Amino acid sequence: MIRLEPAGAEALLLVLAEQPDDGLPLRIAALAERIRAELGELLLDLVPGWTTLLLHYDLLRTDHQQLAARLAPLLEAWLVAPAPACAGRLHEIPVWYAGEDLAEVARACNLSTAQVIELHAGREYRVGAIGFAPGFAYLGELDERLALPRRASPRTAVPAGSLAIAERQTAIYPQASPGGWHLLGLCPWRLFAATSTPPCPLTLGDRVRFLPIDEATYRRELAG
Repeated sequence: MIRLEPAGAEALLLVLAEQPDDGLPLRIAALAERIRAELGELLLDLVPGWTTLLLHYDLLRTDHQQLAARLAPLLEAWLVAPAPACAGRLHEIPVWYAGEDLAEVARACNLSTAQVIELHAGREYRVGAIGFAPGFAYLGELDERLALPRRASPRTAVPAGSLAIAERQTAIYPQASPGGWHLLGLCPWRLFAATSTPPCPLTLGDRVRFLPIDEATYRRELAG
């Protein structure tokens, strides 16, 4: 059952499912577009999550109760709507698997480093949310054999382009920032640029595969 929860004075959180699944990001993206089309004049922002959609609204135009009433028929229709036909764009992203935590992850998971790379690069991931930092795309679902909690001591600075894992998710840090995920490798691509259109090539519901590359290819693509 969908829940509508207040999230501060000017926001409403739609809890759309208890657990994520592969098709949910595309369905949430479709719901966000429908709400934007129908109620856009009332809203300041929509922020999709793995199982949620956060609506920031204009208090001069609506309030929690009025917005909930306007949302009710849209949510009822969404519950019975067929899944979007689009499978989401596929991005094949190169990665040099030479992260400083690679060996530690292999030991913690009772695997060789080659097996960690094979498991991580051997599946397709779905963009389930974008947040934490501009362009930071949360990708799931990671092979359960690689599932580890976040590091006990987060780093104060993780280099831009770092490929990382935590729990059942993986992501690439688009900018240098603090972070507590385990670092497996480096991506030579720039995954967020404020002057680009769109600024982030990944969007909710897109698919991602990682392509292992060697150091020479990484440095060549990084320079290019």
